[in-house]
Amino acid sequence: MYTIRQAAEMTGFSPDTLRYYEKIGLVESPERGPGGVRSYSSHQVQRLASLHCLKKTGLSLEEMKEFLEEGQCLANRRSGWSEDEIRLIRSRSRILAKHLRSMEKQREEMNTIIEQTKEKLRFYEERLPTEQEEEREGSL
Repeated sequence: MYTIRQAAEMTGFSPDTLRYYEKIGLVESPERGPGGVRSYSSHQVQRLASLHCLKKTGLSLEEMKEFLEEGQCLANRRSGWSEDEIRLIRSRSRILAKHLRSMEKQREEMNTIIEQTKEKLRFYEERLPTEQEEEREGSL
């Protein structure tokens, strides 16, 4: 079992974020020890680590909630899927595919902005006097 501080350090979230995720139902409430101290299981820490990976991709909290709604871990299985698990895999696949398209669009927009910025930078740098020109003007 892990304290909230340990769980936060292991998953990359702050303790406040863990409390918030618990409050909005993104993660289940951990057991409480003496004085109401939260105690996270290894399974809960793994789920939080999965959430951190999803968060890094830029998924919204609502998308993360939908993604993990079934709560099933599918990572270590290769075959023998039930109909519910197949539905879950398709649902997760749709969420990630939609998000990937969104990120690719953002990347295209960012590439355009980067190119425009490079052009502006070249424009201004071409107009700067060289060091020799600055020295000549300074000695006049």
